Amino acid sequence: MISKEKFMPMEFFKKEAFKGSIKGMRYRVKKEEEGLEAVVYPEPFCFEATSEEKKTRKMFPFSEEGRQQVIDWLNEQYEERKEEWESAARY
Repeated sequence: MISKEKFMPMEFFKKEAFKGSIKGMRYRVKKEEEGLEAVVYPEPFCFEATSEEKKTRKMFPFSEEGRQQVIDWLNEQYEERKEEWESAARY
């Protein structure tokens, strides 16, 4: 699971996208004009090499509350789609 303590602070997102993974699920969080965009997608490829149809996106407010919502959503995506991620990790 992704914890708030180990997740990038809000200041980080003003400069760069944050990418990470957890057991077959990759993710990217990036500041956009509308707020924080979170994207999940399966391994084995990087964000740029993964086709759009394999990506799931969601927008959140660019705030500390939005950051917590991103963390919660990423953890939900992992739990709800665990079999998908575990099968992707086998490649």
